[in-house]
Amino acid sequence: MERVAFLLEATGERLGAMLNPESVVVRRTAGLRPRHSAGGGVTGVRLTDDPVLLTGGGVTELEFDLLFDVTLPGSTIETPDVRQLTLPLWNLAENSASADDRGRPPLVRFVWGRNWNVPGLVAAVAERLEYFSAEGLPRRSWLRMRFLRTAEPPREPERRPEELPTEGEEAAPELLIDPARIPEDEILVHEVSGGEGSGGVQVGGGERWDLIAERTLGDCRLWKLLADFNQVDDPTALRPGQLLRIPPLSAIGGSA
Repeated sequence: MERVAFLLEATGERLGAMLNPESVVVRRTAGLRPRHSAGGGVTGVRLTDDPVLLTGGGVTELEFDLLFDVTLPGSTIETPDVRQLTLPLWNLAENSASADDRGRPPLVRFVWGRNWNVPGLVAAVAERLEYFSAEGLPRRSWLRMRFLRTAEPPREPERRPEELPTEGEEAAPELLIDPARIPEDEILVHEVSGGEGSGGVQVGGGERWDLIAERTLGDCRLWKLLADFNQVDDPTALRPGQLLRIPPLSAIGGSA
């Protein structure tokens, strides 16, 4: 079993799960449709195949089985009902967008190690519940998800000098000097507490990059700087006991 995560682009929320790697299916449907004329479909007695029209685009679909279990050895999750863990993924397939979302489904990013980082939409979910308690509460869930890949969301273009923040606007501070030139005795070390239980749910003193940046540097926007400073390639998870190096405030632009 491998741990995977679903990241909500709008909020940055992270939903974790366990994945059976033997069950991943990737399917591609090209942007084609039968060719029609004013009188209907284009056919002919000598045609081996019906003519098709290339419309462009297409659909790339991923299908996989996710495991949630509140009884796994070492789990610190206290909920007796595994549906509390799968409900956030069910909600991604619900038509429950707020008025601000203008009817758009939530964009999600599927992350698995360093090789899978796929933006898309949750098209369908189906859940098999097992291992019920005497009260009828399920403690294990196999959740099958159909995930449709989408184009990468547009990134903010590089701004020209005249478009840079003016007085009254805020921009995230940056590191002012080369990390290699910061004296070691000025670098603090933070040990990550807590972690994740079964299904990727934060338990105990589980921490996030933005909260660590807020607590140690006074600005949650500095979480990317903090990840880069620690040369972390996959900032979607923090391990209990992981040691993070915290640069001094004097090395960060915009700090007091």
